[in-house]
Amino acid sequence: MMDLWFYIKQSDMKKTPLIPIIFFLIITGSLLPACKKDVVHILNLGNFSDTTGTLKDAAAAAGIHFGMAIDYSDFTGNATYASIVKANCDQVTFENEMKGQYLLQNDGSVNFTQADALLNAVTNAGLKVYGHTLIWYQQQNATYLNSIVGGSGGGVSNLLTNGGFESWTGSTPTGWAYYNQVNGNFSQGTGGANVHGGNYSLAVNVTAGAAQNYQLQVASPSFPVVQGHVYLVSFWIMSPVGGSQYQVEGRSPNGSVAYSGNQSTPSTWTLKTFSFTAASSGNGMITFDMGASPNGTTYIDDVSVIDQTAAQQNSTPTAIAHRLDSVMQRYITTVVGHYAGKVVAWDVVNELFTDNGQIRNNTNTPNSNGNPNFFVWSNYLGDSLAIKAFQYARAADPNALLFINDYNLESSPAKLDSLIAYVNRLKSAGVPIDGIGTQMHIAWNTSPAAIDNMFQQLAATGLKIRISELDVKINPYAKPNIAATPLDEYFAYQAVAYQYVVQSYLKNVPKAQQYGITVWGVHDPDSWLYNNGNDFPLLFDSNYKKKPAFAAVLQALKANGQ
Repeated sequence: MMDLWFYIKQSDMKKTPLIPIIFFLIITGSLLPACKKDVVHILNLGNFSDTTGTLKDAAAAAGIHFGMAIDYSDFTGNATYASIVKANCDQVTFENEMKGQYLLQNDGSVNFTQADALLNAVTNAGLKVYGHTLIWYQQQNATYLNSIVGGSGGGVSNLLTNGGFESWTGSTPTGWAYYNQVNGNFSQGTGGANVHGGNYSLAVNVTAGAAQNYQLQVASPSFPVVQGHVYLVSFWIMSPVGGSQYQVEGRSPNGSVAYSGNQSTPSTWTLKTFSFTAASSGNGMITFDMGASPNGTTYIDDVSVIDQTAAQQNSTPTAIAHRLDSVMQRYITTVVGHYAGKVVAWDVVNELFTDNGQIRNNTNTPNSNGNPNFFVWSNYLGDSLAIKAFQYARAADPNALLFINDYNLESSPAKLDSLIAYVNRLKSAGVPIDGIGTQMHIAWNTSPAAIDNMFQQLAATGLKIRISELDVKINPYAKPNIAATPLDEYFAYQAVAYQYVVQSYLKNVPKAQQYGITVWGVHDPDSWLYNNGNDFPLLFDSNYKKKPAFAAVLQALKANGQ
């Protein structure tokens, strides 16, 4: 197909309609000496030159909030950026600082330092904060969360203290004890090659030739054991001395001992394991018997003991869900409680559904790229995820509005239908959900009819409706080097799309259900869609100048759905 583009630009002196119209005329091949169709596009660029006023004032007059997604370093370090936000927003969303990846630490604690700093900065500027986001499958602390669901050990922790030999009391690793030392001694292992993890290892030095293995022993700190449970001992070991041997003992509280027998020591760091069954309950221990080696040094590091029986019991779907639910409750309670009275609303659950309308799990939402911050909560908690998350958030702050948020609702009927059905179930069950956020990461050619339909269906839930992450691509097909072409026409398309979205929202969502609009960024280079200058989806250009889209949104807000 051959594309012929004709642009009819209206003079600013002429009176133009409020909404510019894009006409697409398809001409049959009989009009030209070719058998293929030719497409002629006639574009009315409209009049988007009037930028008088601010977006927040126009939004306030329409009875809604207006906001932008912001970044800490830009807001606190770029005066131009901050002045645009302050002038045009009454509410802001932190693009990253309130996500789990940035708040939740590897030990399960929560670090509010960066988020608090940004909250204080915007609060001092007179802005309200919309919280984003409590539960999502991306930008999570997957290291901690996988440890809870059983990424290693079935969610059961290491029972042994100081197994990495990082703490020392004099010449002895804290909690450990040396026995016999007939033909050698123990010392602190140091140096890169002699340490597996951390700064230190345990060095076993045979100095008087090989003897019985029990004649050079080191015993671990005690740890609790349960009669009949199986315990897995894991450790890293190596010795550059040929013929070196070791033996591991598992000692039960009643004196019963299980032996590994003499094992050959590898010449490079190697993970070894040994299992034993506790013969009684109480405090057990392990020992390493090292006396059977020839003269030389063996190094041991990163020793752990796991209750395998408990791990198996804790690996059932019910047990995993129970542990993860406890973590979710603690996390939401901590975060929402910390910001109670400071954050006015929250995206409690973000992007729960796939585009075909399924609740996400590890099969339909695989971590194909090995993202280290990827964790699908709903794989373990299922459709009860949102029920509990909303309940925990409401308990932590009864005054904050609580939203579910998702994308492609204007382009995926299956997702839209599933989300609405799910929300209606939550409402029927008395779950405290206040609203729905539709992200609206759209393009200039997104179907207007689909946009209208989405707003109408969302409004039918009776909940508050929010445009939560609006941006409009001018280059939806990722045409290379688009910046090298004249962009006026692209920006006109974009302005029309922005204006239509705002008008449709104000027209199709009843006033009492209109919450507000947030644009996902301030100027084009901020955008996650910028792609090194190959798309320009926001309201301000790279020089912080207002684009036609700014005027289009302003006009639509002022018209207030008329």
